[in-house]
Amino acid sequence: MQTLIKNGIVVDTEPQPVVIGRADVRIEDGRIAEVGPDLTAPDGAEVIDASRHIVMPGFVDSHRHTWQAAIRTTTADLAFAGYAERIFGQLGPAFQPEDVLAGNLAGALESLDAGVTTLLDWSHIQHSPEHTDAAVEALRASGIRAVFGYCHQGPLSELARETRRVRDAYFSSAGLVSMAFAALGPEIAPEEQALAELETARELDLPVTVHLGGQGPDSATKGLAFLESRGFLTPGMTFIHANHYSDEQFKVIAGTGGGVSVSPVDEMTLGMGYPVTGRAQAAGMPVSFSADTVTCAPGDMFSLMRTAYTLERGRPDGVGLGFTTRDVLRMATIDGARVVGLGDVTGSLRPGKQADLVLLGTDSLGLAASYDPIAAIVLNADTSAVDTVLVGGRVVKRDGRLVGQNVPAALDALAAAAGRVTAALV
Repeated sequence: MQTLIKNGIVVDTEPQPVVIGRADVRIEDGRIAEVGPDLTAPDGAEVIDASRHIVMPGFVDSHRHTWQAAIRTTTADLAFAGYAERIFGQLGPAFQPEDVLAGNLAGALESLDAGVTTLLDWSHIQHSPEHTDAAVEALRASGIRAVFGYCHQGPLSELARETRRVRDAYFSSAGLVSMAFAALGPEIAPEEQALAELETARELDLPVTVHLGGQGPDSATKGLAFLESRGFLTPGMTFIHANHYSDEQFKVIAGTGGGVSVSPVDEMTLGMGYPVTGRAQAAGMPVSFSADTVTCAPGDMFSLMRTAYTLERGRPDGVGLGFTTRDVLRMATIDGARVVGLGDVTGSLRPGKQADLVLLGTDSLGLAASYDPIAAIVLNADTSAVDTVLVGGRVVKRDGRLVGQNVPAALDALAAAAGRVTAALV
């Protein structure tokens, strides 16, 4: 099957964001085959008119608790301690497998609707194998490209066995959804559990995504030393909320091939510390963006990009003034893909990569006559501009509407789940 996206304003992101200009994108068997002007549509190819659109790689969200779509805005105005008590003490325990299914499906569809074609689902709602199965089922049903970050919530004695079950049951062959180990790690879990998590991930050859560096400078230093002393500081590890590392510690992480996931909105609103976007970039590591949770933050990349840009440019020490909209777009696309381990799969328009693309409409008063398309994406666009979305060459949103999904049914299931779960707050 071939598709030709014709005459759009094409923006690529690798090796650095650049405006190619008016050009076409040819897709063959789900992959980008060619990018250039005046390409000819092969016989039988679908032609998508992009003359009033920006054509760009899909966004990548590197850390999202997708199941929490069912409890949106439940922790607004709370600091982190209040968030943790409400989510893990009240709401999380009320989730049944069908609620996880509803939340994960709606959260994944929300992401696609907003132009996020890849997400890492940091799933810490594993109260039973049935909860886990529901989360994976929803990701698969949504049509999004995802990394399922499995965070074991049961007895420590079952950690290795259940992680292996999930890997073998769902991820023995390649597909849109792959697997990582979402570790609580040495700053949150007891040492015995942290060791078991990391040893299991190593044994099963799973990449690790972990909340490290967000509990204060002393905790950050101890956690990093824990990893270094035991040989767990390895390439591909994702450090989430790494707000309290020093510049020298970032260089250590960068030197071992680690990456950072920044959640610019809730790191500020939950009081977790100032986002490290620019400092991590200066250390030479890939930096990515994360919605984290819609319980207290927006779920779209446009909001995250603008927040990160504003906070970095406005750093009190003034050193963020060299931070650019091109830096932001790279982090929201190709660097996000690198952080979640999919840098050779998605995140740019390099021929051979999966055709995960977004077409942003430019025929609105908020985007018309934009001199710099990249600046327009970062500073002016919002979810209303997301006209068409492709994942692996398959159109999942067309003319502003998701296709191939029963969205009303998904919304009904989400409302039912939200009603059941939030009753715990009454």
